[in-house]
Amino acid sequence: MPKTTAPGGRPPLAGGADLLRLDKQLCFALYASSLAMTKVYKPLLDDLGLTYPQFLVMMALWEHDHRSVGELGDQLFLDSGTLTPLLKRMESSGLVVRARAKDDERRVVVTLTPAGAALREKAERVPVEIARAVQASADEVIDLRERLHGLRERLAGAQHRSPR
Repeated sequence: MPKTTAPGGRPPLAGGADLLRLDKQLCFALYASSLAMTKVYKPLLDDLGLTYPQFLVMMALWEHDHRSVGELGDQLFLDSGTLTPLLKRMESSGLVVRARAKDDERRVVVTLTPAGAALREKAERVPVEIARAVQASADEVIDLRERLHGLRERLAGAQHRSPR
């Protein structure tokens, strides 16, 4: 009699079709997790008046203020075409100031305003709420974060090795 279920009680798929099941895809698991994380972040960031990319910029500047657009882009994996309009909106909101570097007119330097610096205190509850939502131990979160960093690095290396 043929087997009608696979491990876990799921019906078996013919041939290699199992490889194309959506629930087997790493990319889909990452995508779905990212969407879920974004939904948890959204109300927290709405309270700050920030989008998620703007929050990333603010965290980078709270860590090290007075940075060039290029440095921010490198750290956040954002190109200048994405970052420039984002920074313009943040400047209009009074969170940052953009200015040409005195030593090199080609570079634009981004600096927190007093309002942008003050927002940090209100933002400190965001990681606390995210940790609560994740429902994992500190060690589990650290392990997952490190594994995701490693995955990103391996994928970045694979881009350089992949045939086009």
